[in-house]
Amino acid sequence: MMDGSKRRWMLPCVCALLAPFAATGAGAGAGAGAGAGAGPGTGTGEDQLPSGSTGTDCPLAREPYSTRSPLLDLLIDPAARAVLEREAPALLKMPFGPDKEWPTRPPSFAAILSPASMLPMMPGAVPDPARLDAALGKVTLTAAAVRARCARYDSKPPSLPAAIARPAVLVFDKINGFRDSPSVDAAATALAGIAQRRGWTLVTTDNGAVFNPRDLARFDVVVWNNISGDALTLGQRAAFQAWLRRGGGYAGMHGSGGDPVYFWDWYADALLGARFEGHPMSPQFQEARVAVEAGDAGITAGLGPEWRMTEEWYSFSTNPRATGAHVLATLDESSYSPVGMGGKDLRMADHPIAWTRCIGNGRSFYTAIGHRPESYVEPHSLQLLEQGIAWAAGLGGTRCAAGSEQPAR
Repeated sequence: MMDGSKRRWMLPCVCALLAPFAATGAGAGAGAGAGAGAGPGTGTGEDQLPSGSTGTDCPLAREPYSTRSPLLDLLIDPAARAVLEREAPALLKMPFGPDKEWPTRPPSFAAILSPASMLPMMPGAVPDPARLDAALGKVTLTAAAVRARCARYDSKPPSLPAAIARPAVLVFDKINGFRDSPSVDAAATALAGIAQRRGWTLVTTDNGAVFNPRDLARFDVVVWNNISGDALTLGQRAAFQAWLRRGGGYAGMHGSGGDPVYFWDWYADALLGARFEGHPMSPQFQEARVAVEAGDAGITAGLGPEWRMTEEWYSFSTNPRATGAHVLATLDESSYSPVGMGGKDLRMADHPIAWTRCIGNGRSFYTAIGHRPESYVEPHSLQLLEQGIAWAAGLGGTRCAAGSEQPAR
């Protein structure tokens, strides 16, 4: 969206406006723990990464540049940046603020965007996507570029307490994309209170290298605290998936399902089973009625049939119910105005806002509530979060076995 007189980008909320274009920029090299891509870009260079190098296993380490690459990767490589300067200079500036460039150190919105997701909104003449894609593909992917590309990932595991009593909760808060500190901090406070009430051991880290078989085996559930941006290497992804399928648990809140572009399809399509579409902007925070699904006596026990609260309400382009989720609560779309940037219709009809799903023998719980700090003290929302994490930790009335939810033994 732009001001026609100044021909400048107008974007009060990047995630809400970009979501309609997310599919055009997502998933490059993002298979479920699959390899990092087809190899380096065309061309030769003295600093080109040797074939078969094992210096890093970050997901897109050797993926040729394209319009589907993270914008951040292109900004930190001088050769790729030069292509943008020549072919699409508007991409170098954030679409808000006077002549402000994207941060090139995380957290940065540029980590959850791609040129493909941005081109439809560029002011003035839009570059030919095919021409830009071809020009980026010709950039030599050097060893220095790979090192810079992978610098935001972790390789050395953190030091954990020698003794971790069960039940044990690992809170993960590594954020390479958009960090909303008030919500992250409020969630951390709420999680500490939940652990204290429940007698759980709580360990918090922003180091993705904790996702290894030895360390994960010490925990019952991993809570992703408003994680935005790709955070795990290929090896860490594989360790997480294997641990989860064997009976581990995942609990995610709000921003952990709100990126406009994903570079790990398994996370969005299998673990969550939903892709972010947008949220209202006029106003951004609205009171709405949350309806509890009838017949659920587990995670939603004690919540009553409904409650009302004010939040930033997410809509999703894929309905988690349609992908096999056990929906816990939905939004009554008649109780608020689900209209996004530019008047985009964000109605889903059936509008899940919290759900669970089984991944092998593992448990996945997600609640889209949690942008406003107040949501972490609102009684219903907090109880939903607490009981959802307990279920994900294997402490609920049901369990997951071979991908289906069954009564606990």
